[in-house]
Amino acid sequence: MSSNFERKLSLLGGRTLAYEEAGTTSSKIVVLYLHGAFTVGEASQPSSVLLRKGVHYVAPTLPGWGNTSSPPPSTSYVDCLTTDMTALLDHLYPEDNHDITLYVAGGSFGTAPAQILYGASYEKFPYGRRIAGLLLLGAMSPFYYHRDYAKYMSWSNYIMAGPPALILPFNIIPRLVKLMLKRKLSSVAGAEAFLQETLFGKMKEDERKDFAEWRDAHRLKDGDTEHRLAKNVARSVATSWNGVMLMSAVLHSDWGFRPDALDAEHSRPSVLLASSKDDVMAPEAYAKYLAACYKNARIKSVGGGHLSVLYHLDEIWTEFLATVADS
Repeated sequence: MSSNFERKLSLLGGRTLAYEEAGTTSSKIVVLYLHGAFTVGEASQPSSVLLRKGVHYVAPTLPGWGNTSSPPPSTSYVDCLTTDMTALLDHLYPEDNHDITLYVAGGSFGTAPAQILYGASYEKFPYGRRIAGLLLLGAMSPFYYHRDYAKYMSWSNYIMAGPPALILPFNIIPRLVKLMLKRKLSSVAGAEAFLQETLFGKMKEDERKDFAEWRDAHRLKDGDTEHRLAKNVARSVATSWNGVMLMSAVLHSDWGFRPDALDAEHSRPSVLLASSKDDVMAPEAYAKYLAACYKNARIKSVGGGHLSVLYHLDEIWTEFLATVADS
């Protein structure tokens, strides 16, 4: 399952990297956006702020999700990610790749790979030298170092990604998640019902109002956003459930660096952590932990739950780009 906008890049070893792009594809100002769980790289509706800036918006699908191949058995997630993203940027900029300005962004689970790229050695990810800023929307902290991470989890997240997922052998928790959700997420209608149960149906009244105002401002019909996100959910697991199988392992793994021990050059880019006060999937406590670790970071907090950064995305991008320009 793919979209009309999806492109596929052939990688070494017979692997494939799926991605979408939008904006000014010849621009040397590049936004690399890394998606969250149960979705794919999509570029159909980038922020108008980015389009006005004339950026090249690139949205790859992460390893194991959608039409992107899983990491090879002998390759770590960190090495797979840095190699894949280097290959993608080399492909998009075969001649002038050293002249680009790179903004790395991630949402929810995607903030883990975004941080991996930010902190990676320049030998593993040469484009790290081109990073001008890091934007984390609903950030996940590195559980490997954040000892109190489980204190802020809901019970469902505690079971799915907390200590039980780490301790129980044979990837039992992800296998149970797959067993419970596979049939439901095999169709767009089922995926839409899943989103209603887990996200849209849990909005408080204030957030419903913000969502409606955002929808009207962007000239979207009632149900458009839910349907678009549901299609991406179905796409994310249509080919493989390996992305789901990898999630807890990635969150608990060593990302290759300590957030509070990065050198001056890695700490140069500005970091903006956009968090939602009532987000139980990516608790605001994780953003506070990261803000205390990264040397050049600040938090922007908005009201609402897990989806609420979406309604403030234009405002967040405007603030982020201004912060980078001033740094």
